[in-house]
Amino acid sequence: MEVRDKAPELLLVEDFEEDAILTIRALKKYNLANEIKWVEDGEEAIDFLFAKGKYENRHKENTPTIILLDLKLPKVHGLDVLEAIKKDSTLKHIPIIVMTSSKENEDIEKAYALGANSYVVKPVDFQQFAEAVKEIGIYWLILNEVKK
Repeated sequence: MEVRDKAPELLLVEDFEEDAILTIRALKKYNLANEIKWVEDGEEAIDFLFAKGKYENRHKENTPTIILLDLKLPKVHGLDVLEAIKKDSTLKHIPIIVMTSSKENEDIEKAYALGANSYVVKPVDFQQFAEAVKEIGIYWLILNEVKK
């Protein structure tokens, strides 16, 4: 019998370690996600999702329930990651929440045009940041019905 890798409930694409740690801590504190995969740049996100590079042995069909995606990423910009996901027939159903520091209208408009399900500007204050992550998790991981 073949052992399959377990799909993460949430894929966190975030290059800033402090924001990643705060996001994971908030999700765990409120018991919103057990399986979280954190990748640090856009290239690694694409490799993970498309089972390429160091993730070539990962089963591509084990997709995350949701993706939290930063925009200002090294190697491959978040909007390019978003576009690649939404163009792929096996991945396009995954809800993508853009969670970024960018308030630029151009980024917001392009993210929605490419298929983002939500756009959240990261609060600077830690408590507000944790609360925002909690609310995102409650809606997208508990209330929202996803394709299985």
